[in-house]
Amino acid sequence: MFCQPLIHRFYRNVRKKPTKRGGAERNYRTRFGELDIIAENERFLVFFEVKTRRNAQFAAACEAVTPAKQARLIAAAEAWLQSAPAEKQPRFDVIEVYGEEGAAAPRIRQIENAFGG
Repeated sequence: MFCQPLIHRFYRNVRKKPTKRGGAERNYRTRFGELDIIAENERFLVFFEVKTRRNAQFAAACEAVTPAKQARLIAAAEAWLQSAPAEKQPRFDVIEVYGEEGAAAPRIRQIENAFGG
């Protein structure tokens, strides 16, 4: 994927302290689905869903995170938390990455607390 190095840089910058598992995690798989990135900052344990698109011509990338997808991500996060309890408040963010292949710099937008509440 053309934007993978940018995403790696992003999650390294977001992480302030390692998670209970010893650092940010990527592509954590459960029977409910996959968590793209799990990282921690001063206040939150953040579960990131990363959506990439060439552009937003037809729809914003975050629109692919439907209520059904949100439910699967929440279930996957609960499974992760059962194996690595955390004191911090969990939060779900969506990262939109837009850019054409070969473009100099894709546009990255982070939507904090994307699931509300």
